Amino acid sequence: MTGLKEQLQGLKADPAAAAVAAQPKIDGKGRAYATGRRKDAVARVWLKPGIGRVTVNDRDIKEYFARPVLRMLLAQPFEIANRKEQYDVWCTVKGGGLSGQAGAVRHGISRALTNFEPGLRPVLKRGGFLTRDSRVVERKKYGRAKARRSFQFSKR
Repeated sequence: MTGLKEQLQGLKADPAAAAVAAQPKIDGKGRAYATGRRKDAVARVWLKPGIGRVTVNDRDIKEYFARPVLRMLLAQPFEIANRKEQYDVWCTVKGGGLSGQAGAVRHGISRALTNFEPGLRPVLKRGGFLTRDSRVVERKKYGRAKARRSFQFSKR
């Protein structure tokens, strides 16, 4: 047990190990990739330096997410990290509805930002953007109309 404790202390004290852990994860084209999930929606997000253009499934963000609330949701990670209009986002999203897809894209953008700039991780973590929202639809049970709703009861 003490050997493991000493090894962990050695990792914490070694700045070179911390520097290796905080390296950006960027592909050959200068992009950071991440996957975001929310409800049944899965978003694959690529992030690169740019002018703030966001493309979802080969369509502009204003065309894909028509409601301003959903667009505001996607802008939150950039606003909290003070990186508004500094990155271009290209993503594909499948499954779920528009609200779940917007949440998945937001989760993917947050994770891609931490891959591109590891120093932003504490800010995004504190804001709750890196945590996968685990709430999903409850399954229907037998003997019931829906997940919890029972059939109407008649005494006579």
